[in-house]
Amino acid sequence: MSKVKYYYDSESLSYKKIERKKRTTFKYAFIFMLASAFFAFIFIFVASQYVESPRERALKRELQNAQLQFELLNKKMAQVENVLTNIAERDNNIYRVYFEANPIPNEQRTAGFGGINRYKNLEGFDNSKLIIETSKRLDILQKQIVVQSRSLDEIAKLAEEKEKLLAAIPAIQPVSNEDLTRMASGYGMRSDPFTKVRKMHWGMDFTAPRGTPIYATGDGVVDRADSNSSGYGNHIRIDHGYGYTSLYAHLYKYNVRRNQKVKRGDLIGFVGSTGRSEAPHLHYEIFKDGDRINPINFYYGSLTAEEFNKLLEHASLENQSLD
Repeated sequence: MSKVKYYYDSESLSYKKIERKKRTTFKYAFIFMLASAFFAFIFIFVASQYVESPRERALKRELQNAQLQFELLNKKMAQVENVLTNIAERDNNIYRVYFEANPIPNEQRTAGFGGINRYKNLEGFDNSKLIIETSKRLDILQKQIVVQSRSLDEIAKLAEEKEKLLAAIPAIQPVSNEDLTRMASGYGMRSDPFTKVRKMHWGMDFTAPRGTPIYATGDGVVDRADSNSSGYGNHIRIDHGYGYTSLYAHLYKYNVRRNQKVKRGDLIGFVGSTGRSEAPHLHYEIFKDGDRINPINFYYGSLTAEEFNKLLEHASLENQSLD
């Protein structure tokens, strides 16, 4: 209950009760409410600026955690980038060199993405720069992985082809040393056994008893196994692919037929003296892209260094050939 106030009336020499007008009462009430609203607004504004709500604290923690995760992701991407750089260096300087493939330019491996702004939807946020840079690095990493994966696929294919090539090259002696009487004549100018005139001898003559096994010197397909070639008698031609062909002449008999696939070391025939031959022996030739080449360079698969040097010494002698 509000206090009753009085004032002293000097004319009547008595105390009279102060009567407050309603208008004044409403005025004070309005001023009080306005002041209350003002101070309430100030309090709420200040509180919103300096006092965090539970939801704001939770969102802030989530944001800090997201920033931490992005930083960890960037560190992991840096590690992946280092690993990919190392793989790319080995790919260019070892694998692709060995298999005679052109190196992949660094610009192709690390190129970004041109054209439209791929990251426009990531702009306008507090951490847009961090998110965009991370997205760019991730996209480039993905592209590098694709480039490297394709390169390794190519290397795997080249390795498979290289393995086939190495298996196809005529790389062993067609008659084993245990069965060999001697290496009668090598590649080069030799004396003809029938005319005694010096002429080019296009292969190597291996002297061995009639019936001595003859082996395929590389993987391939039998192209011919007949006697329909002047001077060679019964002979076999093996197409090894990659431009290589080997020829085995003056055979006693065959152990293969035309179009048959053979592997290096397979028994294909037996030494004889058919055709233009002076004595039982194997006349052996190698063709590369249609041209005859010296077989002496293709025995690395079956001879020791000492055996090869001995064979080279005999093959270099300008003696008489046997065919």
